[in-house]
Amino acid sequence: MNVRLSTRIWQETASVDSAYQTEVARCHGYDVYGELLGRIEWPQMLFLMLTGEAPTAAQAALLGDLMVAIANPGPRHPAVHAAMAGAVGGSPAAACLQAALAVGAGRAGGAREVFEAVTAWQACKGDFTALPTMLEGMRDDAPDIWPQHAGWPGFGPHDGTTPLPIRQSIARLTSHIPGGALAYLDRHEGALSALAGEGLNFCGVSAAACFDLGLTAAQSEMLHLLLTLPGAAAHALEQSTTHYKAFPYGGVELDDDPDAGMPAQEAA
Repeated sequence: MNVRLSTRIWQETASVDSAYQTEVARCHGYDVYGELLGRIEWPQMLFLMLTGEAPTAAQAALLGDLMVAIANPGPRHPAVHAAMAGAVGGSPAAACLQAALAVGAGRAGGAREVFEAVTAWQACKGDFTALPTMLEGMRDDAPDIWPQHAGWPGFGPHDGTTPLPIRQSIARLTSHIPGGALAYLDRHEGALSALAGEGLNFCGVSAAACFDLGLTAAQSEMLHLLLTLPGAAAHALEQSTTHYKAFPYGGVELDDDPDAGMPAQEAA
């Protein structure tokens, strides 16, 4: 019995010996184990799975550098912090990664912010001078549950300047596709940050790179979630071998509360 299992992305032909085993697996028509394995790198395979097309050399190089730039958002990032907190408390690996995904999925430094920033780039229709107008419109449309985070997608809510690692990343990524969104950010980051009142963040870098790669907003959101997980995983593994007293978020000093220790009715 020759059973075929096929989606738009993946096509499998069953083994002649067993319908439950794969004989040939193709990704968008490419024989994965007969043609691709050993001949392409992980960024090329990922691009192929997401888009259905083999990347150009420039696209593959850009994606590879983006993977390095955002592989570890760092322990300051809430998503990584969530994974660390789960691990130091004894949560299993899946729970730690789920915590990182949940916290890193929103619009405040998360993957949804990348979705919105890519949408803004697309709305410019090639005229990048319209970017401030598009981003400002998204600020106006943002939910007011957390108004302090209702800024321009791709710009950080806490600082008015762009950190050095982000500027270094833009400079490197721009070298692969000189005439795109990344190049525009490289030239105008200072002016855009002044208009936003916020410095560029890594969501903004990721969004510009994904736009230059030709990805949709939905593909960009998914890619950002995937590419930031390695840092969460590494920090979770580290914390799983330590004690909660060694958790690297100690020494927080709180202001004196004049109502501390008072009965609730008196404090009211």
